[in-house]
Amino acid sequence: MTPAAAEKQQRQQQPLTSLLHGELLTRRELLRATASAATIGAATIGSSWLTPIAAQLARAAENDPTRQPAQSVILLWLSGGPSQLETFDPHAGHRIAGDTKSTGTAAPGIELAADYPLLAEQMQSLSIVRSLVSQEGDHERGTYLAQTGYRPDAATVHPSLGAICCHELPTAGAEIPRHISILPGAWPSRGGFLGPGFDAFTSGDPRQSVPDLIGRVPDERLARRLADLEVVERAFAAGRVRQVDETLHLETRARARTMMSSEQIAAFDVRQEPAELRRRYGDTSFGRGCLAARRLIEVGVRCVEVTLGGWDAHVDNHELHRRLAATLDPAVAALVRDLRERDLWRRTVVLCGGEFGRTPSINPLGGRDHWPQGFSMLLGGGGLLGGQLVGSTDPEGRAAPAEPKRFADVHATVLAALGLDPARELTSSAGRPLKLSEGTPINTLLST
Repeated sequence: MTPAAAEKQQRQQQPLTSLLHGELLTRRELLRATASAATIGAATIGSSWLTPIAAQLARAAENDPTRQPAQSVILLWLSGGPSQLETFDPHAGHRIAGDTKSTGTAAPGIELAADYPLLAEQMQSLSIVRSLVSQEGDHERGTYLAQTGYRPDAATVHPSLGAICCHELPTAGAEIPRHISILPGAWPSRGGFLGPGFDAFTSGDPRQSVPDLIGRVPDERLARRLADLEVVERAFAAGRVRQVDETLHLETRARARTMMSSEQIAAFDVRQEPAELRRRYGDTSFGRGCLAARRLIEVGVRCVEVTLGGWDAHVDNHELHRRLAATLDPAVAALVRDLRERDLWRRTVVLCGGEFGRTPSINPLGGRDHWPQGFSMLLGGGGLLGGQLVGSTDPEGRAAPAEPKRFADVHATVLAALGLDPARELTSSAGRPLKLSEGTPINTLLST
C-alpha cells in the first residue's frame, strides 16, 4: 500500500474517540460516548476499551468537569544534543560540572545552569525529566527516536509526535498546515506511515515572508490559468481515478490554494507583535520562531516545532553552551510567560530538549561527547504539573540515572495531556498494529 493510500485508509477508519475529541467535549463526555459505542457493539472497541489511561482521564473529568484536554504542542528542538550539565541538570561544585555554575529558580529545589536566569524565573510552570535514556547515540537515529518514540525500523517509517497529534485531533478550523517546523534541521518531523499529508510544513526565519504564497501574475490571469489547468486535470484523470486518488494531488492543490488565500497565514508574521514583546523573545531567528509558534497555535495549528541547532559540542563545550544559552534563555522564558498571559498555557504542551546529552567527562579538546545514558528534557503546560523533578543523575557521573525514562514515556505523557490514549493502535503500511506510544505516562506530571 502506498503512503497516500495508507493516509486515506487511516482517515476512513478514524475511531470514535478521534471524531468526538474536541474543544467542546470534556473527558467525561468523550469516555461516555466511547462506552456507548462499545455497548452497541462497536467491533473495534472490545471489552477492554477502558485502558488505564482512559480510566485516569475519567477520574480527572469527575474531579473537574470543566477541565479540557490540551489542544496543541510546541516542541523546542535543540538539535545536536545539548549538555544536561550546562542546561537543566547542573552539578555545580562536582568534577563533572567543569566550571559550570548553577542558579536557583522559582521552583524550590530546582536549579538550572547559571546561564538561564530568565528561564529560572518561570520554573514554577515547568518540570524537568532528568533521567532520559536512549538506545541511540547517533544524531540521525537519535532524532528519529526522539521524534517518534520508536527506534528506526527498516520495515516501517513511524509518524512523529506532531503527525500523531494532527491525525488524532480535530482540525479546529485551521486553513493552514496543522503541523509546522520552523527553522528545520536535517531531519524535520514526518508523517511516516500516516502519509506525507502529515509531514511538517517547513518554514524559515519568521522575519521573512513564507515563500510561494503570492501569485506571480494578477488574480484575473491566475484564475484563467487555474481554469485551464482544470481542463487538463479532468483529461488526465479519465481512466486514472485510482492513481489520482493515491497521489492526493487534487487535495494537496486545494489545500495550497486555501492556504494562499487564508487570513491565518498572517500568524507567521511576527512583525505584527509589539516591539517590546519581540524584544522579550530576543532578536534571533529562534526567538522569532518561538513567537511565531505562539501565534500559530492561536489559529488552530496542532504542533509547531522550532529548531535551535549547533549543540554538538565536541570542542569548547562550555563556550558553545554559553553562546546558545543567550538565545535559548530569553526565548523559552518569554514563550512560557506569553502563553500564560494569553490564557494559552493549559491548552498547550511545551517540550524542550534534544536527541541525547553529553558525557560527564570533558575530552582533551574541552568538549563533551555523545551521552544517551542520562540527560534532560523540559516539559510544561497542557495541564502538566510544574515545578517537578523526575529522576536524577549521579553527580559523580558513574551510576545509572534514578527513575530512568524513555522518549516513549515522554510521548505517552504528552498524548495523555491531549486526552488521547497512548495504547490505541494504528495499522502501519506494513500491516502491523502499532500503538500511538509504547511508553508509560509519567504520572507524577499528570494533574488528576
